[in-house]
Amino acid sequence: MVLLRLLHRPVGRNLFLPAHGRGKALPDSLRRLLRRRAGVWDLPELPSIGGPLEPEGAVAISQRQAADAMGVDHCWYGVNGATGLLQAALLGLCRPGQAVLMPRNVHRSLIQACLLGQLTPLLFDLPFLNDRGQPLPADGAWLDRVLHALPDQHPSIGAAVLVHPTYQGYATDPAPLIDRLQQRGWPVLVDEAHGSHFATTIDPDLPPSAVQSGADLVVHSLQKSASGLVQTAVLWLQGNRVDPDAIERSIGWLQTTSPSALLLASCEASLNDWQTTPGRRRLQRRLGEARLLKRGLLNDGVPLLDTQDPLRLVLHTGAAGISGLEADDWLLDEGLMAELPEPATLTFCLGLAKHQRIRARLRGMWRALLSAHPGRQPQPPFEPPPLPLVGQPAQPLAWAWRAPRQSCELRRAENTVAAELLCPYPPGIPLLVPGECLDAARLHWLLKQQSLWGDRIPDILDVVDQTAEPETA
Repeated sequence: MVLLRLLHRPVGRNLFLPAHGRGKALPDSLRRLLRRRAGVWDLPELPSIGGPLEPEGAVAISQRQAADAMGVDHCWYGVNGATGLLQAALLGLCRPGQAVLMPRNVHRSLIQACLLGQLTPLLFDLPFLNDRGQPLPADGAWLDRVLHALPDQHPSIGAAVLVHPTYQGYATDPAPLIDRLQQRGWPVLVDEAHGSHFATTIDPDLPPSAVQSGADLVVHSLQKSASGLVQTAVLWLQGNRVDPDAIERSIGWLQTTSPSALLLASCEASLNDWQTTPGRRRLQRRLGEARLLKRGLLNDGVPLLDTQDPLRLVLHTGAAGISGLEADDWLLDEGLMAELPEPATLTFCLGLAKHQRIRARLRGMWRALLSAHPGRQPQPPFEPPPLPLVGQPAQPLAWAWRAPRQSCELRRAENTVAAELLCPYPPGIPLLVPGECLDAARLHWLLKQQSLWGDRIPDILDVVDQTAEPETA
């Protein structure tokens, strides 16, 4: 009964996901459902309900209505989070043996999809912010450099992937990037898990959504950036570059045959909420409150970084010589829980719930944190990864994952080939993917990352057994 007791326990001030803020911002329609007799909503794929892949039933009707409201051609609800729909989308786009052009800050789920589909990730580097150790999204000029730097030898590219916005809320206008990639004949999948609210077009100061920017496929996590329950997500398809039947087949490979009726209802409720006048007004208020909060905290001397999503507050702990992981541990003991600790920052997700007296709370916590860590010097600049602008694994991803492997101390792993992802979670962005070779410069950088991330990067790495025969084309 450990888990049940934990779920009943208050967790202090929550500035973490899901965005509904422990139920405070759930849509009224879902709240009414949850107040009914316990379990009445726990139903299978009855004929009247159907499922995301069924042509008839309430879910099919709901998905068609959601697609019409968004102005796209197809919509699928997901009950395995953005992870399941991102993987299904990529597998529906590409054939085994093809390559996928994607940024280095993709979520690990897309690397895993490459493994499942026997695809080669062509990973392109991103602009790097040395003061905080984080990547920025590419803009059009950066992508032009990437396209000119494609390796001479690589499999044919079946699709391209973009991330918009990042976990921390960094974003640019995705339309020029999408256009450049589509001009090459590549369908574009956008991981917009953290940007569902961009698609409401409710606020001209928000970055444009990839949906309105013409992406072929867009995935929204409804728990990360809308008012859905955990595991809810939606996949949008528009245009004629992608075969919807291929996407449905891929969803069928990866999604449960018994989707939760409650989670499907949550998908509908969270999307419908922003089609109503009260729901849109609530979102506008939250965005306005978030901007006021940030301005107030900056005036109070709290070092917040500039990002494009008002619902993310990125505290630059490194400016005071404090690691974000160290700050997170200290704040947890004080009853304040953030979403994403990193070596130089701590990201708070304001979500869609109203927060009472949050400015005073955060200002007081920052001052107390400084008092508890006196005499620190600002962190030195971070070192960007020593990577080519565009690279691919030295050995096929799927082969490296399945090849005979051996455990190796990370510090002794020079000139080995990785057999596993090296990926602090969160944020779930791989520092190393299977098949990549650890030359001296890359290993030196990873060891520095280990000193910054602590035990989130293990001392032992699984590498391909050096007696294994490399795969040849």
